[in-house]
Amino acid sequence: LHTIRNGPGASILHKDVRKIHLDFAVKINDGHFGARKVWRDYLPRLKFYNPSVSMTVNRSQDQNGPAILTVFYTSPAAASRPVPQPSSKSRAPGSLPAAFDRTEVIEMKHRHERDILSDLLELTRALPVVPSADAEVELRQINEDKKRSEEDRVRNAAYMEQKRHEKALLEQARGLTDTT
Repeated sequence: LHTIRNGPGASILHKDVRKIHLDFAVKINDGHFGARKVWRDYLPRLKFYNPSVSMTVNRSQDQNGPAILTVFYTSPAAASRPVPQPSSKSRAPGSLPAAFDRTEVIEMKHRHERDILSDLLELTRALPVVPSADAEVELRQINEDKKRSEEDRVRNAAYMEQKRHEKALLEQARGLTDTT
C-alpha cells in the first residue's frame, strides 16, 4: 500500500478530467516499453487518488501500432454526470461520447515513462500528493530494513562460502576427494 500511496504518479487530477485511456502493444518491442511502465507503475497511483476517473487500457497484438494515452475532459458543469460505460455497439472511430467535451493525446511510443508521466501531469494540471510525516518515517524505516537485509545477505553468503571451503578442505585431508 505504501508504494501505491507514494511515489511518481501520486497526484490529484484536475476536476474536469473524466477518463484516461491507454492504447499500446502487449509486448515491449518497438517502443512500447514506456507505455507499459506507465500502466504498471503510475496508473495504480493515479487511480488510488482519483477513483472517480475512469482509467482503461487496451493492449493490442500489433507491435507496429501506436502507443497513445488519451485524456478525456468534460466541462466542470457537466462533471457531475456519470461517465458513460463502454458499450458493445461500435461508434465511428475517433468519435467522442456525448459526455466528453474534448480530448488530448500523448504519444508514448519510444518515450521514457518519466517523460510520459510529466506530460500527463502537466496536461491535466494535476497536483502532486506530498507524503505525510508518518509516510516519510515509514519510508525511511523500509529503506533501513532493505539496507540491513542486504548487509545480512552478503554476510550470510560469505559465511556459507567459508563453511563450504572448510568442508572441502576436511574432505581433502581425509582423502575423500580426488586432488587431481
